[in-house]
Amino acid sequence: MGAKTALLVYMDAGVSGAPRMTGTADSERTRELVRRLYPGWEVAGTSGCGLGDATYPLEGTAYIGSFPGTDIVCDRHWMGDYPTRLPQHLIDASVGRRMVVHWMHSVVDFCAFAVWEDGQLVRSLSLSPDSGVMEDIGERFAFEASYWAGEHPVERVAGWPAQGPYPLPFHPLELGEEALREFFGFVLEGRPSPEDIDPYEVGLRGFRLQDPQAPDPALRQAAIAAAVAQMGPPRMFRLGPDGSMVEIEAL
Repeated sequence: MGAKTALLVYMDAGVSGAPRMTGTADSERTRELVRRLYPGWEVAGTSGCGLGDATYPLEGTAYIGSFPGTDIVCDRHWMGDYPTRLPQHLIDASVGRRMVVHWMHSVVDFCAFAVWEDGQLVRSLSLSPDSGVMEDIGERFAFEASYWAGEHPVERVAGWPAQGPYPLPFHPLELGEEALREFFGFVLEGRPSPEDIDPYEVGLRGFRLQDPQAPDPALRQAAIAAAVAQMGPPRMFRLGPDGSMVEIEAL
């Protein structure tokens, strides 16, 4: 599984179930949404793309769309380990509406989602095998039940490193895909249902966004380069003839 998401979605109170977004987002309403969510930021338009390709944009880029009854924001800037730590102005924008956050990162098997109704938190979950359960707030949704009940255990791949029991009762990305369908009516990986929308046919507007209060990008890049320099050499594996994973020499 390799899906990544950085989604923030607002839905009108009258929207029942997953939103049925179609076509391309309205240009002027989308720009107004950007002005509300990014006050004081430097904003420049750039090429848009379909929702299926937009869920995890490059840093500094956001894909945003305003549709009837639904506003969707794809932006890594708001992403973190704890959904409840979102900036207050984003939560305030959900008054009178439903707000759903959905974050996934396949490299570390991380998944988080949270739901606010009329500005009030009703559910937040954040977990990964390395960090464990970071948030588990509110009543669990029905679609979560079978996962917490142990009906979706993680099966280890023969030959893969760290063959001990998986630290969680299910794979976070599997629950993350189920949450995508539950909240938004589509999946990124796995078999789509006949009722699912095609996320690649939902057009979002593209924006380059710069927070005037953010640290100097050059300093951040230098910190990333320093962290990479301290990492050990990469390890590479291939699938062996017996189905097990065999370590091979890195190039």
